[in-house]
Amino acid sequence: MAPDNAISWFEIPTKDLARAQKFYETIFGFELQAMDFPNMKMRSFPIRNMMTGIGGALVYTDGFHVPSATDGPLIYLNGNPDVAAILDKVEGAGGKVTVPKTQISPEIGYMGVFIDTEGNRIGLHSIPQ
Repeated sequence: MAPDNAISWFEIPTKDLARAQKFYETIFGFELQAMDFPNMKMRSFPIRNMMTGIGGALVYTDGFHVPSATDGPLIYLNGNPDVAAILDKVEGAGGKVTVPKTQISPEIGYMGVFIDTEGNRIGLHSIPQ
């Protein structure tokens, strides 16, 4: 039986966890929650149900996770209701927009991409309303 979602958890690497937390809280307008372990510090994105939802966190592990603006997977965070509202805050918060709001198709919606304060390439996606 196939799972409901292909993704269950994601981790966005950081060089400076406090700086990254401030950036993401500024552009999304919600608080990230601390989840610290002996060899890893995390700031998790809000999730309604950890057992059935898709969750993720900013992560600092002193070298295990390495930010990249060009290599590795590209994750898309939820940009609903409009990716432009989030992209408009990126540069003021210390990031850089690399792909402005772009329509994928009328059925699939819009996307955009930015580089965060840590040097990660992150996508946004919003579905048609």
